[in-house]
Amino acid sequence: LLPARLPFVLLNGASGIAVGLATEIPSHNLREVAGAAIALIRNPKLSHAELMQHVPGPDFPGGGQIISSETEIAAAYETGRGSLKVRARWKIEDLARGQWQLVITELPPNTAAQKVLEEIEEQTNPKIKLGKKALTPEQLQTKQMLLGLLDAVRDESGKDAPVRLVFEPKSSRIDQTEFVNTLLAHTSLESNAPLNMVMVGGDGRPRQKGLGEILQEWVAFRFATVTRRTRHRLSKVDDRIHILEGRMIVFLNIDEVIRIIRESDEPKVALMAAFGLSDRQAEDILEIRLRQLARLEKIKIEKELAELRDEKAKLEELLGSESAMKRLLIREIEADAKQYGDERRTLIQQEKRATFEARVVDEPVTVVVSQKGWVRALKGHGLDTAGFTFKAGDGLYAAFQCRTPDTLIAWGSNGRVYSVAVAMLPGGRGDGVPVTSLIELESGSHLMHYYAAPAEQALLLASSNGFGFIAKVGDMVSRVKAGKSFMTIDAGATPLAPMPMLPDAAQVACLSSGGRLLVFGLDEMKTLSGGGRGVTLMALDDNEVLVQALAINAAGVVLIGTRRGGRVDEEKLSGAALAPHVGKRARKGRSPESKLKLEGMRPVLPA
Repeated sequence: LLPARLPFVLLNGASGIAVGLATEIPSHNLREVAGAAIALIRNPKLSHAELMQHVPGPDFPGGGQIISSETEIAAAYETGRGSLKVRARWKIEDLARGQWQLVITELPPNTAAQKVLEEIEEQTNPKIKLGKKALTPEQLQTKQMLLGLLDAVRDESGKDAPVRLVFEPKSSRIDQTEFVNTLLAHTSLESNAPLNMVMVGGDGRPRQKGLGEILQEWVAFRFATVTRRTRHRLSKVDDRIHILEGRMIVFLNIDEVIRIIRESDEPKVALMAAFGLSDRQAEDILEIRLRQLARLEKIKIEKELAELRDEKAKLEELLGSESAMKRLLIREIEADAKQYGDERRTLIQQEKRATFEARVVDEPVTVVVSQKGWVRALKGHGLDTAGFTFKAGDGLYAAFQCRTPDTLIAWGSNGRVYSVAVAMLPGGRGDGVPVTSLIELESGSHLMHYYAAPAEQALLLASSNGFGFIAKVGDMVSRVKAGKSFMTIDAGATPLAPMPMLPDAAQVACLSSGGRLLVFGLDEMKTLSGGGRGVTLMALDDNEVLVQALAINAAGVVLIGTRRGGRVDEEKLSGAALAPHVGKRARKGRSPESKLKLEGMRPVLPA
């Protein structure tokens, strides 16, 4: 058992509920915590960075490797909350005929060999998810990938090796780094270790605290504890000295004491009167057997008295000198660290987190999205859209010419964006699959717009109430199927179709439902990589909405509308014809001199 004079909460960690508050305090190395406590006793104004030199991070019983950066670790310890990335440790064992195997020797906290084996089994032999009719593309891809790399896995842990998890590759020609990274990315061999240092302090209340505050509270507690202990011992020493001083008087007058005890009706009062004894001393004399009185030896009493008086002087010095108290605390902590401490087990060395990127053959594809949200990817560019087939009552929303490493982005009615890798889209001659089957659509919303492009493609995003901004496709990619909130959509507004930014775009054209056109400089727009509401693009009247916003170049804009009789037609505005509509952002603009009933517009593209 560890001694009570070391901060137990940091050494063994704590996990659970502290008066309704969750706490996750990882275990630490005893010697490191002792060193930090000693440093803080010597210098109470020690900085957080100086403390971190003594306690560089947690030390887990099972070892492992902390791969988080020093900055991330320091930030977590300063606030008392964070998450550290921990991975297993391994070695490569060479076998006969050029073969090799990966052997895991240390595991992250809360990870067991059996858990890793179960994860491998779940991914190589997946089960159909609830509510699905077949395995998802991600499940099939992971299964194919793992089966292509892994030949066998077994647990050889035992008495000689507490942890020995063996992975055999399909072939010795498989890249070892890729093999290891794949296992780390798909199992809990690499995981997060939460750090939430909520603890009950000296005031009896649970609160989240940083490393410095925890150690300062413990040092103050230790000072108070040793002070109480010293005072208690001093009272015992004073009492014993008092008793021995009474016995010395008895020893010098043993015959008289015996006579008084034999002849007096009240020997206690008589002794006190005869020798000036206190009640406590007289009581002690009367409790001693007569033969013991005769055997009292002066030398023994004097020796014990001398030792006790010397101890009393030291105890009084401790209570009267802060520096003496500090020296005692440091000696005790150093003794405990020497007796109970051991070497650090967990390696702290920054590494990049393991990620798995499926190898995608970079080839041209056309992503076809229907009006009802069915999607498929057809090989090649320049396909005839007239040849596309759809389910009854459905039609073409858009066909995007892109490449397999690109991403399909879908916009929800509430401004949330969802991303699906183009490589994960089904091909073939069928109708494809609903986009909603590839994502986790937020309840109460529906998909409105789609766009497929590379990560660096910039888009102009706008909402019907006149706000907008610029963002790249890569900014909207999410690692989870639930997507992420990106566009702030006010009540009653909806997101408009995203429009690509032309490489030579210089202006932004906005069209209102009232038929007004406003053109302003692109330099007045904002780029928001994290999303948001954006800036006001165009001032709108009551019951008027923004129909479209797009980036245009010097060639101008093409207005699209219908003439009398319902015939769809187009008119190009550029140069002098466009000049009357040029103004500042957030103005109302003006209606073009056109006989078209305007419904939309498009940029003038190069021939």
